[in-house]
Amino acid sequence: MRGSVYLDYNATAPVRPEVIELVTSALTSTGNPSSIHEFGRAARRLVEDARAEIATLVGSKPARVVFTSGGTEANNLAIRGAGRERVLVSAIEHDSVLRARANVVEIPVDRAGRIDLAALEELLGEEGSDVLVSVMMANNETGVIQPVTEIVALAHAKGARVHCDAVQAAGKLAINCEELGVDYLTVSSHKLGGPQGAGALILGKGLEVLPQQLGGGQERRRRGGTENVAGIAGFGLAARLALEGLAGMQEKAVWRAAMEARLLAAAPDARIFGSDLPRVPNTTTITMPGVPSDTQLMVLDLEGFAVSSGSACSSGKVQASHVLQAMGADEKTAGEAIRISTGWASRQEDLELFTEAWINLFKRKGTRSNIQASVGKA
Repeated sequence: MRGSVYLDYNATAPVRPEVIELVTSALTSTGNPSSIHEFGRAARRLVEDARAEIATLVGSKPARVVFTSGGTEANNLAIRGAGRERVLVSAIEHDSVLRARANVVEIPVDRAGRIDLAALEELLGEEGSDVLVSVMMANNETGVIQPVTEIVALAHAKGARVHCDAVQAAGKLAINCEELGVDYLTVSSHKLGGPQGAGALILGKGLEVLPQQLGGGQERRRRGGTENVAGIAGFGLAARLALEGLAGMQEKAVWRAAMEARLLAAAPDARIFGSDLPRVPNTTTITMPGVPSDTQLMVLDLEGFAVSSGSACSSGKVQASHVLQAMGADEKTAGEAIRISTGWASRQEDLELFTEAWINLFKRKGTRSNIQASVGKA
């Protein structure tokens, strides 16, 4: 078995060394950011410096950044706190959006994974002042980029507001809230190389939300509870480093293209989801015909490769992806797909080694006992 190769950045990115250093320093400092004494002011500076970094990452203003415990809470705050009766969400959203309200209405997507704009317009109806539309910027499983500006134009023309989950887009795509025109936008620390347990909701100009976590007056009374100072400080630094490294993400698109070409050459019947549309540079979801995804994950894990079968937010379950099925894949096909995702510390060699391992596994698929033997060696 080779050394471990981590290719699951869409689940969580390794924490950057500079972030670890800053978080460690923040943890050794004392002070509640709401206190007015010297210690409190020092903690407040860490929080506000991070708020400015997050705002810069997404092209917004610091005063519009609301810190939360992560992307899930930020999504819930937007969807529950927007005060809209009807909530329209795309069928490929993360569970933290799909389950934020019991009465969400799903907007279909096409086979490539792009939202059906005609269906959205029909669902909006003639008057949408009671509607919130929630659509992710880039899908966490396929990497497909959604037409956010077109969605915003449609929604705003009917009086609806738009929430955009940009958790998988931040640090991979240039984001400017002002240009997009979104009313609410979500980002998360641990997808950028920051610590887990920190996220943010960015509000549009002049907008507020009804707080869902009640307590003190923290976060301009938008989210009660003492801020996670160390986590937020690390989040801010990770955001700055991600923005600085944005140009380098295009190199990963070149690596990905080379990997995908080799995989398809070895397995012409394999399907890469969303390959006909623009995707973030780091993500591939591909089927291995005839081999269930859980088998692939086990064998690849034994060989030192960390990949996934989709979202990591399902209690460790390996099950057919609702995203892929919304794109027209049957349960069997969806159940043969795995996701490969790279990030800040990835190397081209990582994808080359993975490609060899995937092709070798595919070649053995005709002899099921060989695959079972590989798993049994654990």
